[in-house]
This record gives sequence, structure tokens and C-alpha cells, in this order.
Amino acid sequence: MTQPHILVTGSTRGIGAAVVEALAARGARVVGHGRTAGPEVVAADLAEPGAADRLWAEAMTRLDGRIDAVVNNAGVFEPIAVDSAPGDWAAAWARTMQINLQAAADLCRAAVLHLRDRGAGGRIVNVASRAAYRGDSPAHWHYAASKAGMVGMTKSIARGYAVEQILAFAVCPGFVMTGMAEDYLASRGGDKLLADIPLGRVARPEEVASAVAYLALDAPASMTGAVLDINGASFVR
Repeated sequence: MTQPHILVTGSTRGIGAAVVEALAARGARVVGHGRTAGPEVVAADLAEPGAADRLWAEAMTRLDGRIDAVVNNAGVFEPIAVDSAPGDWAAAWARTMQINLQAAADLCRAAVLHLRDRGAGGRIVNVASRAAYRGDSPAHWHYAASKAGMVGMTKSIARGYAVEQILAFAVCPGFVMTGMAEDYLASRGGDKLLADIPLGRVARPEEVASAVAYLALDAPASMTGAVLDINGASFVR
């Protein structure tokens, strides 16, 4: 088989770094994304409108004009209180929606157009969140809304382009033991939060990465539109 060419956003730490490792171990050629450029990392600030399109163009150059799959993993999880000043509230919503949803949508659009032109099909994997279904804390309405939007977008792509063999999937992790999750667990009383997870622990980045790699490389076409939960049974549906 032709070596898969894959773009992974938010690839320099946590889930993204584990995804790159899992895909590379399977023989994929991967270009990542972060705030700082590297040999296999394209620098882009997805808070800036248009940054996703520039990221796509640079990734295409590095991958010799062919991208077979995109993993949208980049995201922010930043609180904003309901009683914040209106300007701060609006800015927090705009930033979260831009990074978590709009930039992912722009990359999905670029992928669909590219895969359609090639006529060979391909895959999109969006890393959403348990919050898409369960909601999140009172300070994270915008985060939950952005991830719910990502799930809806994934299903729309799956339904709209399956006939062209353009497949779309999502994963919805709960807490994952990254630096961001560790800080949040500590700030909210780790033991209490862990008691809400029947498995008794948060997920490991490599567990999420194994699901992402499966969807990006192996999942049967009939699974398109599927959303996989990775939350230790803290939310089942």
C-alpha cells in the first residue's frame, strides 16, 4: 500500500504527540503542527483567521502534494465566568470557537476539496470531547459548545461525502492525563472527580492515540460517522 500521508494538529504534546507516535509506528508519514516550527512540525497560530489554510498549504508542500488523512486535535480549554465583563466573555467565546471549531472546519474543508480532486478518498478524524454530550463546568460553556459543533460537523461530513469515499470520524475523550488535565484535576479536587469515573482513573494519551490511529488507518468504511467515547464509563450513551 502507498504510505499514508497525514496531517495532525496540536501535535507537540499530550494527545497529539501520542497520535504522531502511533501513526509513525504504523508507517505513516506525518506532518504535525504547533506554535513553533520544527523538522516535521508546521508553525501556525490557529487563533488567527486564515491560519488553518496556511497550515494546510505548508503541510501539502511538505507531504509532496498529497494528504490522505487529517487529525484535528488542536484545541484550548480556557475558563470564562458567566459574570465576566461582556467584552471578556465575547472574546473568550470567539477565541475558543476559532481554535476549537472554525480552524478545524477550515482544515476539514481543505481536506474534502483535496480528496475530492484526487478521487481516491481519504479520512478525517476529529478529536472532540465528552463535553460535547455531557456538557462541562459553569466556566466552560464555550468549550462544550465548540466540541458539540465538532461532532455535528463530523457527522455532516460523513453523510455528505461517503459516496466519494471521504470518511469522517470523531473521538470524545473525557479527562486525559496531559498537563492540562492534571492542572484541572488538581484545581477541582482530583479524588472527587476520579470518583465519577468507574474505571478509577483518567485516560492515558496513548489510549486515545490508539483509537485515532485505528480510525485514520484501519476502520472499515461502513464506520464513517462513528463517534468513539474514551472516558472510563464516566458518560455512556
